[in-house]
Amino acid sequence: MPSRSLTVAAVARLKPPAAGQTDYFDRGFPGLALRVGYGGSKTWVYFHRLHGKLRRHTLGRFPAMELAAARDAWRAARKLVDKGESPAHRRPPEADAFGNVADEWLKRDQAENRSAAAVAAILARHVLPLWRDRMIGTITRRDAVELIDRVADRAGTTMARRLQAHLHRLFRWSVGRSIIELTPLADLPKPGKEVKRDRVLERAEIAAVWKATDAVGLPFGAIFRLLLLTGARREEIAALRWSEIAGDAIRLAGARTKNGEPHVIPLAPQAAALIAALPRIADSEFVFTTTGLTPVSGWSRARRRLDAAAAEANAGAALPPWRAHDLRRTVATHLQRPPIGAGLQVIEAVLGHLSGSRAGIVGIYQRHTFDAEKRTVLEAWAREIERLVSAPNEAANVVT
Repeated sequence: MPSRSLTVAAVARLKPPAAGQTDYFDRGFPGLALRVGYGGSKTWVYFHRLHGKLRRHTLGRFPAMELAAARDAWRAARKLVDKGESPAHRRPPEADAFGNVADEWLKRDQAENRSAAAVAAILARHVLPLWRDRMIGTITRRDAVELIDRVADRAGTTMARRLQAHLHRLFRWSVGRSIIELTPLADLPKPGKEVKRDRVLERAEIAAVWKATDAVGLPFGAIFRLLLLTGARREEIAALRWSEIAGDAIRLAGARTKNGEPHVIPLAPQAAALIAALPRIADSEFVFTTTGLTPVSGWSRARRRLDAAAAEANAGAALPPWRAHDLRRTVATHLQRPPIGAGLQVIEAVLGHLSGSRAGIVGIYQRHTFDAEKRTVLEAWAREIERLVSAPNEAANVVT
């Protein structure tokens, strides 16, 4: 087999053989050869012995891979062979680009996460435009700090803290998969302070919101009322299906709950009557929908109408800022307060929580569902809402 010190010009001048193929070995680079086929193709190959057997590994094609690149590839392959590893099984360099690693992480680590779509959207908006094609191993702590600071300036501290948590998990997963050696986010302080929501609507505010739902109309007026009557999560009610309503209860499968556990929401007579009075779109599985094909959307617009109606009923004074999720906290708080005075375990069962008093070993062995107790307190809460709404002074003067 011919052997010579290959040069860029010599590689370009090599003629194809009349038949078959010829290997031109590069002197000084043991095992590196340019294989020239009779049809004119030129391919860089590396001949080596691994575990006693002679093997051939294709490095790339000429001219896409030029001489210098072929020698670099030969060096990398030879290092693997020296360690007893096959270069044929080497991870392709582009697989370690941040965008590809992130895609793999979303598929492998986040597939069962109910918020996987939201996590992917955050990465797509704030990270991928800057890091998509960067090798993940080249991303430094300084790079991470600058990115998180940039997000904090543009989208706020809460989003920056959320992004840092997602990136921290992604990099730790990459360490566990031996993609990188260390995570650049190790012990990195989070920006700012976490803002914990503690907004609870008081009795007069509950009455004002309930009355304002008349002005909002369907479907959101009924949604807000059900959120108040049940303490359910917004997504659980907004995407409610007719098949999930069984008699006087809503029965959610684990795929529809945040903790992945089935959850039964007893319906007080007021809640059951509200659902029974709803119009039903033919052939649609969703209780609340405007298209018949997807759950309802347009929360921001509905909230503006609701707030305007509540302010009008409150002598023009707007309610202090609140969110839909605050209704869930409101229900939990008022269930514990007099006149209902429900116990903590019952309230957690109403909310579908597995933390708190039902966490750890208690949650494993204590499997009582509290369905009867949940029904009792939710029926009492529905009567309390009726009393608040009917009381003439509850919906007035919310803001002092």
